[in-house]
Amino acid sequence: MEKRSSFLISCICILSLLSACGSQKQPPADSRPVNETVTLTVWGAEEDEALLQEIFSSFQTHYAGQADFQITYRPQSESNCKDALLGDLEGGADVFAFADDQVAALAAAGGLDPIADGEAVQNASLPAAVEAASVENTLYAYPLTADNGYFLYYNKAYFTEQDIESLNQMLEVAAQAEKLVAMDWSSAWYVYAFFGNTGLEVGLNEDGLTNYCTWNSAEGPICGVDVAQAMLDIAASPAFTNRTDTEFLAGVRDGTVIAGVSGVWNAVAVEEAWGTNMGASKLPTYTCAGQQVQMASFSGCKLIGVNAYSQYPEWAARLAEWITSEENQRLRFEMRGQGPANINAANSPEVQASASIAALLEQSNYSQLQRVGGKFWDPVAEFSDSMARGNPSGAPLQVQLDRLAEAVSER
Repeated sequence: MEKRSSFLISCICILSLLSACGSQKQPPADSRPVNETVTLTVWGAEEDEALLQEIFSSFQTHYAGQADFQITYRPQSESNCKDALLGDLEGGADVFAFADDQVAALAAAGGLDPIADGEAVQNASLPAAVEAASVENTLYAYPLTADNGYFLYYNKAYFTEQDIESLNQMLEVAAQAEKLVAMDWSSAWYVYAFFGNTGLEVGLNEDGLTNYCTWNSAEGPICGVDVAQAMLDIAASPAFTNRTDTEFLAGVRDGTVIAGVSGVWNAVAVEEAWGTNMGASKLPTYTCAGQQVQMASFSGCKLIGVNAYSQYPEWAARLAEWITSEENQRLRFEMRGQGPANINAANSPEVQASASIAALLEQSNYSQLQRVGGKFWDPVAEFSDSMARGNPSGAPLQVQLDRLAEAVSER
């Protein structure tokens, strides 16, 4: 009995020692050293760099200990993101910001996969933003903003509420003050403002790629040449200036520009320059064919996409979710003045009190979701450049409009 007892005791001791040795080789999961390096490249607007760096920092803090993150930011225009990404999908950004009119092409080319937890994202976002981020009712991107439109900024020190109802009246006021009213005619996006509420049409055909365009129509209450002549009349005013967004802000800051057409992304900078004199409103009317026509606008959303070819798809998706979270959409509004796509953030008192967001909502009554194919942009920009310079070629307006419509509708 004594030998058997001694044998049992010895076995127990040996097992205990082996167990102890094993436990030393396997530390608790939460104390294991990080051994995975996650490298992510993010494309975003140049103006968003400071905001994104703050978001990256909070992301790394939140997921500290789960991986060693190396996040690289690179500036990339949201309007040209599709072309840059499709040029090299495998070498492109893991996470990227882009305008919603590119979502169908990115999905069709395999650059985007459907969002894994689409229902949760849909429930947290404004319906219009969900629609903009979807292709045939399938969500392919994370809604970021619901404010990708434009409206009127004006300096209250010069204009009354009655003045801003008419662009022609604004130009007269600005001319008397030897100041300027700005709009970007180098961009077809803004030039749509003159055609959108005239009965003249542009849009996508059923193939989702090519366009139809009746901007050259010679029939109806307002013809294409009427719009073209109205643009020439506006451009002839000494108070009108054709400027990009960057040039518009420069004029606001140096005091030469007292009104202009732009979007919420410039709200913070304009308010810094004009202070309590900053005003924002829907776009004015303009004189066309002897009547006042309400200026239209394109509308849309900014989205965050995850590259289907990312080497770290799960972490890329987590970063996209983090960038578009309610908290960070609130932060985006605070730092950049951009309107959230998240329902809770959009309904916050701070956002609801914003003059620029209120102006955008007012203009939304005269806006259309931007859905045009790639052949739209260059022909319209070429035409509007001619109008802005006073038609230097002298070519008949109908000829120029026919050429525009043919190029826009090219298959």
